[in-house]
Amino acid sequence: MIRLSLLVACLLAALAAPAQTVLDPALVERVRTLAETAARAAAPPNTRVAVEIGALDARLRLAPCQQVQPYLPPGMAVWGRSRIGLRCTDGMARWNVTLPIRVSVFGRAVVANGPLPAGVNLSQEHLALADIDIAAEPGAVFTDPALLIGRTLGRPLQAAEAVRAPALKSRQWFAAGETVQVLAVGQGFSVASEAQALTPGFEGQEVRVRFESGRVASGRAVAERRVELSL
Repeated sequence: MIRLSLLVACLLAALAAPAQTVLDPALVERVRTLAETAARAAAPPNTRVAVEIGALDARLRLAPCQQVQPYLPPGMAVWGRSRIGLRCTDGMARWNVTLPIRVSVFGRAVVANGPLPAGVNLSQEHLALADIDIAAEPGAVFTDPALLIGRTLGRPLQAAEAVRAPALKSRQWFAAGETVQVLAVGQGFSVASEAQALTPGFEGQEVRVRFESGRVASGRAVAERRVELSL
């Protein structure tokens, strides 16, 4: 009877305890440190990382917890809008939730010097350098305008918008029928040879080549008349 009374008392106390939806300031700082550390590990040099901590879903009713452990969920992005996991490791009820965050990575990158239409061939006058949030959108940015001279935009850009890799048209490195240099790369070795391209070679895309022996293989177009095979 005494044990039953104690159990009922504990259950009533748990039900009466306020739900844990407001994060402890110390826990917020641990979340911020975890997110900043992960973001800096992937950030280029000379950039500044800022983390904005969101709030737990107000509909959650979490049991009080003495020890909450923040962690990075597997496969979760460490830039832009993301989430940090929170798990209760010491409490009457073990729970596991995620907390929204926004990670900004500020750095200098190439932007459009004005509105640019799709199809324009980029020149120096189209480009400028500015401090932007690199993590605001997906896609690699450029820090040297010279790397973009002569490239063609695949979509329009607004003034001051970052020129990112997905906004550029893929370059055609060679045509079908051309002779290409093939570099076959394996673990700890590489072999160079020549082959005939059976399909056009667009930047970063798969291409089929035929060697003098008649063997056909698939690789990736990496530069002008150059193909890389992974063994």
